[in-house]
Amino acid sequence: MHTIRVHAEHDYDVVIGCDWRQSLSQLLAPYTRVAVVFSSAMRDRVKDAQSHDSEIHYFEVADGESAKSSASLHSLWNWLGAAGFTRSDVIVGVGGGTITDLAGFAAASWLRGVNWIAVPTTLAGMVDAAIGGKTGINSDYGKNLIGAFHSPQKVLIDTSWLSTLSDRDFAAGLAEVIKTGFIADDEILKAISGKKITDIRHDESTVLDLITRSVAVKAHVVGGDFKESFNREILNYGHTLAHAIEIDSKYELRHGEAVSIGLVFAAELAGVKSLLDTSIIDMHRQILSQAGLPTTYPAAKWQKLYPLLALDKKARGHQLRFVALTAIGQVIRIEDANESELTRAYERISS
Repeated sequence: MHTIRVHAEHDYDVVIGCDWRQSLSQLLAPYTRVAVVFSSAMRDRVKDAQSHDSEIHYFEVADGESAKSSASLHSLWNWLGAAGFTRSDVIVGVGGGTITDLAGFAAASWLRGVNWIAVPTTLAGMVDAAIGGKTGINSDYGKNLIGAFHSPQKVLIDTSWLSTLSDRDFAAGLAEVIKTGFIADDEILKAISGKKITDIRHDESTVLDLITRSVAVKAHVVGGDFKESFNREILNYGHTLAHAIEIDSKYELRHGEAVSIGLVFAAELAGVKSLLDTSIIDMHRQILSQAGLPTTYPAAKWQKLYPLLALDKKARGHQLRFVALTAIGQVIRIEDANESELTRAYERISS
């Protein structure tokens, strides 16, 4: 078991390799009521977790991005009100990134902020969504446009959850791990390079190392820039196009699958501007493809995707901003990309 401390608006621990039931039971002791927010896929395992001293309430939501809606949040608010939740109570999010985003935002907004605990059950949730204090829901106009910064009291990472994932879902989470390797820790890329998804996921020591390294990178970045004033934006490498693709695909693509395509696009954009060597661009394709992730998107989609880029949270006024690399671990921001350059970069990832 390994613990990484995150410094944010308050300090909290990410506990990697724990037994989530045992750890959660200990954490719930001080609270009167506990709201456990989970997706329907988690039902059987979640209801096994009991606390002898707290009053447990279970709130089940749909699987997938549909959970991150104003309707779900409104239902959760009403449910908290009906159950009489006060500031001495706690919300627990058990699930993937959609669940921890929703549970965290409910905690941020209920009574202007109550405590919450994250129990991520997907690789993407473990290395990204549950860590850093970003919470929120989607809007008809874009992903994660409504939300708040509200850190959990603890993040409990139990890798036994990963056995419940399909190879597709595991690979989608691996996209966020690979992103972290490109922006900050090339040891991640070395550990993954040349391996197929089945080789990686069945090597427990490798999985633990990848999670620990990814969490350490995010904790370091968040500790220096909690509210994404500047430096934290590096964690959005590949996400600008990815969010547009998610909207266009109506979330049929996994978040990590869209991020994978976005990573290659960002690398190609840096290549178009003569900022990044071709060998590193090719490395993006090689590592992501070997992990079973997509690296292209239909050429005909560009006319729909381009307007959606303006909805990215990094945009300022009419100016699009992209996180890019000049080398592995050397991150910059591109703020002067014109439509022609963006189109050329997209042509290089078009199928």
